[in-house]
Amino acid sequence: MTGVKSMGVQPKLIIHGGAGSSLKGKGGLGVVRDSLHKIVAEVYTLLENGGSAVDAVILGAKRLEDEPRFNAGTGSVLQSDGQIRMSASLMDGTAQKFSGVINVARIKNPIEVAKVLQTETDRVLSDLGAAEMVRELQMPIHDPLTDLRLHEWMDERKGNFSSSMAGVVAEDEMANSARHGTVGVVALDKDGKVAASTSTGGKGLERIGRVSDSAMPAGNYATAAAGVSCTGIGEDIIDECLAAKVVIRVTDGMTLTEAMQKSINESTENKRDLGAISLDAEGNIVWGKTSEVLLAAYHDGDAIGDTLEWQIEPGVGSV
Repeated sequence: MTGVKSMGVQPKLIIHGGAGSSLKGKGGLGVVRDSLHKIVAEVYTLLENGGSAVDAVILGAKRLEDEPRFNAGTGSVLQSDGQIRMSASLMDGTAQKFSGVINVARIKNPIEVAKVLQTETDRVLSDLGAAEMVRELQMPIHDPLTDLRLHEWMDERKGNFSSSMAGVVAEDEMANSARHGTVGVVALDKDGKVAASTSTGGKGLERIGRVSDSAMPAGNYATAAAGVSCTGIGEDIIDECLAAKVVIRVTDGMTLTEAMQKSINESTENKRDLGAISLDAEGNIVWGKTSEVLLAAYHDGDAIGDTLEWQIEPGVGSV
């Protein structure tokens, strides 16, 4: 690799595909790792070639939304009425502008709507407003439903929807314990700019109209100092205001590791179930979780790594 370091900051990248209970079976783990690593490689190439942090987190979110194994975009879970409603947000840390879409339906990539909303006066739209925006943009109609998600919903219907949330990853071998999924990306570009994106299909089986953390600063936030994308139980993330809390602590002088550790400690004391990925303007990559598994992968400028077999619970990791 030539030219990037001499031109400015070494780009960095971290993505996630959810958090939750232990993945069952190395075969499943290998497939998830391969998927995450391929996305990291593609998005990092964009950054190496001079792409912006905003462009990187949009591309990363789109690729994660297109992967049916994750609960966002294609592969999103069904709500209690059997419908899919998705949410996504984007935050440009340099401009400190947040945009998002809540409970949008019948499109392939909700993050694309959040991208357009960055240029609007009204930057967060829900259901009807989001649907109108989709029509204005003439986005193709897309059915994000997969056979596996439909069968999951039908099985839960037989059980009177006794489960509390959906699987972190669409996996035939996955354990029956509760898991939860969201996807997210945080990037640092060669100009030292930070951006974050987050997208979700929801927790599954939820009440119609429920709003996730993914289209709130609680779940997705960035400034010029740092960016964070969260995953886990949305209500827990909202109660902690986790993404904004970590970023504000860095902005106020804490190191990213200190800010994440303090926030995860508080979340643990409050018995929350969540995870988070983060980057700061200095290029530090930090993640944390209270759940068993955090499905994250990153590029530290030299190589791709991941957190798939990181067993600490709860804890904070970094590179």
